[in-house]
Amino acid sequence: MNLARAGFYSAIGTAARLLAGLVVIKLVAWFAGPEGVGRLGQFMSLMSLLAVLAGGGISAGIVKYVAEYRGDPQRLSRLLAAALSYALCASCLMGLAALVFSRQLAIWILGDASFESLIRVLALAQLGIAAVNYVLAVINGFMDVRRLAFIQVIGSVFGIALAAWLASRFQLYGALLALVLGQLAWLAVALPSWWRSPYFRQSLPRLRFDREMNGRLAAFSLMTISSALLPPLVNIAVRDHLALRFGWQQVGNWQAVSKVSDAYLLFLTAAINIYYLPKLASISERGALVGELRSAYRHILPAVLVLAALVYVARGWVTRILFSTDFTMADDLYAPQLIGDVVKIASFVLSYVMLAKAMTRLFVASEITFGVTYLLLVYVCTAHFGLVGAMYAFAINYVGYLLFNVLVVRHYLGGLRT
Repeated sequence: MNLARAGFYSAIGTAARLLAGLVVIKLVAWFAGPEGVGRLGQFMSLMSLLAVLAGGGISAGIVKYVAEYRGDPQRLSRLLAAALSYALCASCLMGLAALVFSRQLAIWILGDASFESLIRVLALAQLGIAAVNYVLAVINGFMDVRRLAFIQVIGSVFGIALAAWLASRFQLYGALLALVLGQLAWLAVALPSWWRSPYFRQSLPRLRFDREMNGRLAAFSLMTISSALLPPLVNIAVRDHLALRFGWQQVGNWQAVSKVSDAYLLFLTAAINIYYLPKLASISERGALVGELRSAYRHILPAVLVLAALVYVARGWVTRILFSTDFTMADDLYAPQLIGDVVKIASFVLSYVMLAKAMTRLFVASEITFGVTYLLLVYVCTAHFGLVGAMYAFAINYVGYLLFNVLVVRHYLGGLRT
């Protein structure tokens, strides 16, 4: 598989996921306005956090080790059995915790105890979401991008249908419920697709504790938990700060620009995840690794520059089409956000070296450090520049993260054989 083919299939799957997400955002904007979009962001942060943690946060580890072991059936079987037991235990614990604290989470995240039943549905859905994560990670590890795109497209179609039906009946509550049930709908597509793959074996989906494999997966669990736990928590703290300082109406404008940013970057981050994580995991020579990184920058940086420029030029039109005329104040927030997006993608390419090579302590330390600095920068920049200061904080923080990753990769490359 090459980058062009991976990028093509990744773009198809990403477009489907993006469309499904935009449908939900548009429905919420219609029914609840900027305030509803702000609260949607809060729920999506919680959902993304629980979705990653549902399987113990080992998806990246499954991708890495499937890519390494696919030529060794015995080790592959051990890995997948250990990963399934790991994911099952983690999802049960996570679901139980969310169920016990459902009322507190509803009040903290959504500011309304009436959403407690929604949190309970999300808690009960953890086992199914963990199964989806497991299957998609296995398929990604085999670099089967066509099958992965198929699952994403059909799963997104189910999600759009659920969102349209539930939102029409229950407004904001229905749209949020559709996000949860849409994740479970993916399982109905992912499982049959995996079973029909040429690399599926009847002996693979079984439970087994394996000290060696569980230890390796635990390292990735720690890295994934740090990267999955901190950003949603930091974003929740940022929204709370912005709401306290500027009101939920302005939080909705900030959220709208952030969602547009997430939407177009999804094409690039998905391609990086699908292609570069298994690719970098399988490379051990300095020259080959340098070649892959250079290839990434030749293809990905021009793409993000063009996309960011297009979004900036069309920002007014994009905001009104995706949201409504109530979001006109969001137009002034795009420039620093888009600059930060370019720097973010440049840093992500290098940060995948830490993930692919299991640099656990360094990766976790960087996630904590730059999560904290982003929150501090938001406080400082909004005090001086108002709401747009949150975008300045985003861009400045990723400049620091890029410089950090340059140093890490240069040090790592210095220790490899040529």
